[in-house]
Formats: sequence, C-alpha cells, structure tokens
Amino acid sequence: MPVAEDAANPVCAEIVLSLPDELVGMPQTHTDSQATTAWGEPGAAVTFRCGVTPPGPTAEAPCLTVPSDSGDVDWLAAPDDEGTWTFVTYGRDPAVEVKVPPEITDERSTSFVGDLNAAVVDVPQTRECVGAQDAG
Repeated sequence: MPVAEDAANPVCAEIVLSLPDELVGMPQTHTDSQATTAWGEPGAAVTFRCGVTPPGPTAEAPCLTVPSDSGDVDWLAAPDDEGTWTFVTYGRDPAVEVKVPPEITDERSTSFVGDLNAAVVDVPQTRECVGAQDAG
C-alpha cells in the first residue's frame, strides 16, 4: 500500500493507534507502510491511509455527513470504474482515505465507515460539507 504524503504527521500515529482491531467482523491486517492499516483478506481488504492530501471543495464526489456515537464526520465518497469505493475525510487535516473493494461492497453496505469516525473525530474540522447528505 503506498504511503500518503503526510503520513509522518504525528496526528496520524494517534489516529492509527485508535482504530478498531476488527471492522464488521474482519480482523485488522498488518501493513508495511507508515500510517496505514487494513481489515480483511489481502487483495480484498478495506484499506486505510492517514496523511492523504486534504481535498478542497468539489462537486465531483458526494459529500456525506456520517453520524456515529463518537461524533459526525464529513466524508467524500466515490466509486472508481472497477467498483472500489474511496472515502476521504473532508475538512480535516491530516485527511484519511478508506478504500472499500467490490469484494466487500458485494456483501455489505459501506455504512461501517462510521465505525472509523471515533479515530478521526478529534482532528479539528476546518470545513464542512455544504448541503451534505446525511448518511445515517
């Protein structure tokens, strides 16, 4: 998994350490890149990278406010041509990216992204989705 541009940001270490050991029944899997982790089977796992470039305002990807018990987090969400969904936190720096392959989305919804809110909700929010859709 490629390391993100700002993976050395100390906040990323805090985020990665606070991630769940299991995500919707999938155990956390070891990764070799700094500020990354994954859940599930290699080649068909949910992947997580901290320190990606924070996205600017966009109309390209839907912006969703994902509620959770730990707090709401805004995520940009879009599928690629192969059916892999990419979620990127919006309005937080460092930003995190979560990729969910079709092997996962074929069997379950992506609502489990809200389970990751607890790890990123303490990163100060500087912008929020305008006209965001509530994903809850």
